[in-house]
Amino acid sequence: MGFFSFLGRVLFASLFILSAWQMFNDFGADGGPAAKELAPKLDLTKSHLSSRLGVALPHIEVKQVVSAIVALKGLGGLLFVVGNIFGAYLLAFYLVVVSPILYDFYNYGPENRQFSLLLTEFLQSVALLGALLFFIGMKNSRTTTSSSKSNLKKRTLKPKAA
Repeated sequence: MGFFSFLGRVLFASLFILSAWQMFNDFGADGGPAAKELAPKLDLTKSHLSSRLGVALPHIEVKQVVSAIVALKGLGGLLFVVGNIFGAYLLAFYLVVVSPILYDFYNYGPENRQFSLLLTEFLQSVALLGALLFFIGMKNSRTTTSSSKSNLKKRTLKPKAA
């Protein structure tokens, strides 16, 4: 069971680790292709949030966002491989924050080709988030179950022989 659990974590995290490695290698002086793809979507999200909230949001440097994405995916993936729950939290945070911005299917009509492509990518991110939440739930239930069993052992009194 332990080997298959480790193998599953490696295969799952490889998606994030390899993506972070590619983004890191392509980063360059301008943030690379990831920054070019993210910049218009980030501006659109920022303007949408500004109009909804009624306040001007500060300027966000796209290179810094890409750097944060690389750090979240890389560090989260590596921690997830070794079974650390903090890695799962980092990856879940990345998916919750970045997926709605990056896969903005809601800005297109259903007749547009981009709609179905972005919706598919968004739903894949939701599925990955579901797997991470399952992992977090399993880690938390195992911790509480093992601690409650040890508490039961400590509290059980043996009857005294007469």
